[in-house]
Amino acid sequence: MADHDTRRRVMAIVAGSSGNLVEWYDFYAYAFFSLYFAHAFFPAGDPTAQLLSAAGVFAAGFLMRPIGGWLFGMLADRRGRRFSMMLSVLMMCGGSLAIAVLPTYQSIGIAAPALLLLARLVQGLSVGGEYGTSATYMSEVATSRHRGFFSSFQYVTLIGGQLLAVLVVVALEQSVGEGALRDWAWRIPFFIGALAALVALFLRRNLHETSDAATLRRKEAGTLGALLTHPRSVLVTLGLTAGGSLIFYVFTTFMQKYLVNSVGYAANEASVMMMVALLAYMAMQPIFGALSDRIGRKTQLIAFGVLGTLATIPLLTAIGGSGGRPVLSVGLILAALAIVSLYTSISGVVKAELFPAEVRALGVGLCYAIANAVFGGSAEYVGLRFRAEGLESGFYWYVAGMMAVAFVAILCMPDPRRLGHMHHEPG
Repeated sequence: MADHDTRRRVMAIVAGSSGNLVEWYDFYAYAFFSLYFAHAFFPAGDPTAQLLSAAGVFAAGFLMRPIGGWLFGMLADRRGRRFSMMLSVLMMCGGSLAIAVLPTYQSIGIAAPALLLLARLVQGLSVGGEYGTSATYMSEVATSRHRGFFSSFQYVTLIGGQLLAVLVVVALEQSVGEGALRDWAWRIPFFIGALAALVALFLRRNLHETSDAATLRRKEAGTLGALLTHPRSVLVTLGLTAGGSLIFYVFTTFMQKYLVNSVGYAANEASVMMMVALLAYMAMQPIFGALSDRIGRKTQLIAFGVLGTLATIPLLTAIGGSGGRPVLSVGLILAALAIVSLYTSISGVVKAELFPAEVRALGVGLCYAIANAVFGGSAEYVGLRFRAEGLESGFYWYVAGMMAVAFVAILCMPDPRRLGHMHHEPG
């Protein structure tokens, strides 16, 4: 490639993946800082406010993601990838800024949690739409020989969002203290989120459109009817995402609580261990993405299916027995994350290759959002539920079972090298 073309593609990948960083930063910032701001919106003495709290968490975390996947996927296939990505990051900015400036329950009563709920609905909608559209765009803008490598940066920025949120938490806890965080400083991370979204919006403003005008004009573009004419691709994407999302959440978000509750580490020890693990995990993504360009994505996913199914139970059992030996615990987590990287590094591109251009963003976004919400979003609840019933090892079998489902989906998947919809497209 010419130097100019290489720079153009790299900038497009940076801009395309920037929304993932903002999305995951917002997700974790809300989770981490809710401890400090919950009292400002949900006073214990008001049952209606408590109900709104529960409804807000449910609606924003689960209901709105599939709706966002459908809405933004449809827009990307009808109006263009750039339009959809600009809109999603603009909504992220609006949601974060709204939370940052919201009056408290003491100031405006029940309107405060209602407005917080509305802001979370807006964020949930944009989060649901971001994955499919950015995955589609990054797959289309990459050269065919390096599609896996370029697309892997979606998860680099996604993990980067988690790490940024952790760093902001640590920095504020150390600098202003718990009292100030409960009073006013809890608003700072949401201002940071709004600012980060504006940066992503700035980066995306000059993106070139990867979908051609003829494809956008097709009457079937972005319609559910057209999507359902590809049932094999829909079912493969749902099955692959169900197992892939579950094991990703288990060894990233759930793992921190597992290290504390089941292994016996202090919370601050677990935080440091997971920060080290996530940094290494982030570095793994381009390596495994480049590997898929050499050995083929189906071959790499078969390795993921086999290793994920067979190694999950031994790895979780070994981590559970590694208390007091942090180096061993981190080593075992990294071994698990290396297996997960076989999937996450190519998660977006392999799904994009399953769908034709006129329903690609809808197919990737909607199928991902449904399976991710049901199996990824519930991972922590299911894991803690098994533990509460005294059957923690049963959770290991559940994860391994869902990995077996993903493995079956992988075996049913057409080889993207020969039969993928992007095989003959320029790039």
